[in-house]
Amino acid sequence: MSEASDPPRGKSVVEETSCVVVGGGPAGAVLSLLLARKGVAVTLLEAHEDFDRDFRGDTLHPSVLELMDELGLAERLLQLRHSKIRNATLATPDGPVTVADFRRLRTRFPFIAMLPQAKFLYFLTGEAKRHPEFRLVMGARVEELIEEGGDVRGVRYEGEDGWHEVRAPLTVGADGRGSRVRHLSGLDADTIKTSPMMDVLWFRVPRRPEDPEGLLGRFGRGHGVVMFDRDDQWQVGFIIIKGSFREVRAAGIDALKKSFAETAPEFADRTEHLTEWKQIAMLSVESNRLKQWSRPGLLLIGDAAHVMSPVGGVGINYAIQDAVVAANVLTEPLRLGSVKAEQLREVQRRREWPTRVIQAIQAQGQRVVVANALKSGQPFRLPLLARLFLRVPLLRDIPARIIAFGVRRVHAKV
Repeated sequence: MSEASDPPRGKSVVEETSCVVVGGGPAGAVLSLLLARKGVAVTLLEAHEDFDRDFRGDTLHPSVLELMDELGLAERLLQLRHSKIRNATLATPDGPVTVADFRRLRTRFPFIAMLPQAKFLYFLTGEAKRHPEFRLVMGARVEELIEEGGDVRGVRYEGEDGWHEVRAPLTVGADGRGSRVRHLSGLDADTIKTSPMMDVLWFRVPRRPEDPEGLLGRFGRGHGVVMFDRDDQWQVGFIIIKGSFREVRAAGIDALKKSFAETAPEFADRTEHLTEWKQIAMLSVESNRLKQWSRPGLLLIGDAAHVMSPVGGVGINYAIQDAVVAANVLTEPLRLGSVKAEQLREVQRRREWPTRVIQAIQAQGQRVVVANALKSGQPFRLPLLARLFLRVPLLRDIPARIIAFGVRRVHAKV
């Protein structure tokens, strides 16, 4: 953290705006779009040169689609090529068990849309560019916070053309689970870990027309497989014991393919094209949240504030809801040119309880399903209480509602 009088390497080009958002993921892009629509000058900084990175979360839940509908964007968004997940099913020795059926939800969008995140981000930033208050800078690697008297007043970043300063009454860190802004702020000193129980290997296998639709889960015999319907492909999450990736890789890719075939035997012939490790991405699963999401002049949202487990695929959902609440609370103060510390704390107050609840649910799901499946060499059976829960009409749709909308529905002030 550097004072404004302590310049970084080389001379900086100084710019001013009302809000600088660091991180061009779903949370940062949605927040920037909402602010620009309200006439708030916003600069969005993305460290990469483009959005085209593989194995990112590609799920757009009904809550996100409802938000896009509130903004008048859902129809055009869904014109982009996508697939629909209408249910989530676990395979067990007792037969398939539907744990979430989105078709029964009261919404215009009773499905999860599987849309490559890069396309979603290009769509959002393209819409934001319609507003003169929005500015997007790609390849902007934030290295320092600008501080004055302990208050954050912007960031310094390095681009291809050298160093820049962006000064603003508010800086928002939306730069994901490896957040540079969170580290620079010192807020990561107080982190609450919730459920670090697994790691996930991501890869793709072909999907055939006769395959079932939706989200499939296979657990047992020491492994877990989650498969997302992506039209002509399955996006596979192969779950392994926390910290075991080195051993898995040392055993070789053929051993991985064999483990996948044992866990999901009906898809055993789909891994022929997997020949090298660069086709596989490893996600280290570490669910946590910060005790404090803000400092004067600085707010963290999304994974920068609370890293979510992939259980339920709700990370994007919650990050975007953070962005919506932040826009609802902070638009008017930003118009007036001053954001108070208590207004930043209000964003956390509204979002912390839903985050804590969903992380507790995820942790329980990992204990009941994932952890037991990874530790046991036996086929996985859903606990009797869970099976009974899913058979009761008044209860069976609760998992689908929580996955689809989170604990509390959020609406944008449009």
